[in-house]
Amino acid sequence: MFIKKQYYFLITFFFLLSAFRSDMPAYQLYNQKGKRTTFKKLIKEAAQADIVFFGESHNNPISHWLQLELTQALHQIHGNQLVLGAEMIETDNQAALNQYLADQIDADSLKASARLWPNYSTDYKPLVEFAKTNKLLFIGTNVPRRYASMVFRGGFEVLDTLPDADKQWIAPLPIDYDPNLPSYLEMVEMMGEMKNHSSANFPKAQAIKDATMAYNIAENWEKGQYFIHYNGSFHSDDYEGIVWYLKRLKPEASILTITTIETAEMERRLKEEQRLVADFTIAVPETMTKTY
Repeated sequence: MFIKKQYYFLITFFFLLSAFRSDMPAYQLYNQKGKRTTFKKLIKEAAQADIVFFGESHNNPISHWLQLELTQALHQIHGNQLVLGAEMIETDNQAALNQYLADQIDADSLKASARLWPNYSTDYKPLVEFAKTNKLLFIGTNVPRRYASMVFRGGFEVLDTLPDADKQWIAPLPIDYDPNLPSYLEMVEMMGEMKNHSSANFPKAQAIKDATMAYNIAENWEKGQYFIHYNGSFHSDDYEGIVWYLKRLKPEASILTITTIETAEMERRLKEEQRLVADFTIAVPETMTKTY
């Protein structure tokens, strides 16, 4: 009788667990047309691309978990031909990162040397540790934030005044810039009624980041290699931002993009305005716990 009761308890437990998983999904994946798809399909298509942009929500744990899962899966396929790169590490911190990856300095020294993001230990350290364990390149692609701040205050022209030693951390000048790209126009609109020099320079500060990240990806990728880049979704949504610049530098590279959105309900299909933003969309419940 005890065994029979235990058997029914286990059946009930697994039924409830299955129901919980189906009724309360942590995320739903969609393809470019807004139809539901699977992580297995994402891996298959990402493995065929030369460069993958994983557009995250910076404080979303599902973004960071799936970044690691996808990176592990691509490493199983590509081995040491896989290169990792991230917006979250700036170009002038590359030397410290390289020393850490080579076991020449410890984690405390890396923290003291590099301007690591506040959520590094929870969200990005697993990716860096994966690169270290598997002896993979990890490229800090983003422009040092002080230069983006300079552009916000004074436009691209201020970069011409920098000494050559500083220019090594930035994409080659002059910066190719299209102010009519929808993503940059949206940034101007975000400034609202602040119609001053800053409203015009706001998207330029974004562009110096996009251009520098694209340049560093291009410099560290060649045909036969595979690159996965972690960045905020806005930097690669609608195939603009970094992607727009990279296509000019490496037109031969095949590119796949991923974006992350938060939603109140997991729909069978994405809303019309949410489609075509990326090749794959990760929809996460808006009630999901944040990492910060």
